[in-house]
Amino acid sequence: MAGTYAAVDLGASSGRVMVARVGAGELVLREAHRFPNEPVRVAGTLHWDVLGLYREVLAGLRAADACDGVGVDSWAVDYGLLDEDGALIGNPVHYRDGRTDGVLERVVAEVGADTLYGVSGLQFLPFNTVYQLLSSPLPPQARTLLMVPDLLAYWLTGAIGAEVTNASTTGLYDVRAGAWAYPLIERLGLPPSLFPPLRPTGSPVGTLRADVAAGAGLPSSLPVTAVGSHDTASAVFAVPAADERFGYVSCGTWSLAGVELTAPVLSAESRAAGFTNEVGVDGTIRYLRNIMGLWLLQESLRAWGETASSLSSLLAAAAEAPPFAALVDPGDQEFLPPGDMPARIAAHCERTGQRPPAGRAETVRCILESLALGHRAAIREASRLSGRAVDVVHIVGGGARHALLCRLTADACGLPVVAGPVEATAIGNALVQARADGYDGDPRDLVRRTQELVTYEPRGDETAWDRAAARIGLP
Repeated sequence: MAGTYAAVDLGASSGRVMVARVGAGELVLREAHRFPNEPVRVAGTLHWDVLGLYREVLAGLRAADACDGVGVDSWAVDYGLLDEDGALIGNPVHYRDGRTDGVLERVVAEVGADTLYGVSGLQFLPFNTVYQLLSSPLPPQARTLLMVPDLLAYWLTGAIGAEVTNASTTGLYDVRAGAWAYPLIERLGLPPSLFPPLRPTGSPVGTLRADVAAGAGLPSSLPVTAVGSHDTASAVFAVPAADERFGYVSCGTWSLAGVELTAPVLSAESRAAGFTNEVGVDGTIRYLRNIMGLWLLQESLRAWGETASSLSSLLAAAAEAPPFAALVDPGDQEFLPPGDMPARIAAHCERTGQRPPAGRAETVRCILESLALGHRAAIREASRLSGRAVDVVHIVGGGARHALLCRLTADACGLPVVAGPVEATAIGNALVQARADGYDGDPRDLVRRTQELVTYEPRGDETAWDRAAARIGLP
């Protein structure tokens, strides 16, 4: 039995609607529609253009044509608020907006780091949903909070709910109980009624509203399924691992690097090391660390006025640049806001006693070597803290296209790196839909047998990577 599924996949810098044909020994993906995701600053606040994104989603569904289902995933932590009539109260605010400055520190001081981590298991990041909600008083008319993919699913179907993989990124989800953390919610002064019923991954959301179906040229009976709505959850579901002894890097605007577990790790050492416990498909735990990822490269290209078409020549030049000339910690929060990334990298190097990169090629080399070191540190520490042995590292997402980054990661980790699939998130999205529709094959085996994968074996002097890691305080 084979089916065709539209996977709506919204990343932090671009969105796409992909169409996947899934069946026994068959997994074929085609792009129906791709579009930029560009935030908008209004009166000093950085917003997502969520109505523009919804317009593009509808255009993608029209281009998808006949399909057997729809699923929506996106980045985490951001949300929209609905009033009592179900209308959106303003455009969602971008997680890179500065409104949360100082909020994390205030909440940790009031509630305690041990309490917060013991409930949610989340890495302490200033943009987590809980700190966004506490950055200013809630609008008095706010009645329901919907994470971005749940908001789009609501507009498609009229059904309200919160899919669990994205709910687990809010800081207000009890990762052990598998439920909203109502005692913590009340302690923080937030209304419990704001948080809608949780949806298990793979459960039905509803069918298309009549007006949506008519506008997209699709039947109103078309089901929308709650896929792993956090894009990393869908991406990790599509990791082509042969057994449990693997690490992963879901590499796009962010690098999410870690291991897959069956239970959270909530120790004080895990908290201090900056690891997060997020829910994955099938109730797994994505035990990982957030690293800045290709954002460092994307912002550098923007600052230079370069386009994606010039990236290949920059990467070729970076491959010839001197190794380990300059390094930064890719998890440092100074690189979080938008701005002149090359200037910030140069300033960081000067501040840490390093010669700043000389030109664009050396800056790109610095970024990619630093990311490889960040991947190495996250995988090694996740393995040590969880007790999960790692024999291979899988890089999925856009970063799998960058051969230099994959080679450097293999060298840094001292482990084979398997790169691909690039569209892991859309594939994971479609595989959850297919399984809900009756497909009973092994999803990861299907990915291994049908998708283009490239293996990079470690090479070179591992002690050189040890010295490089020590320079920026990474293991």
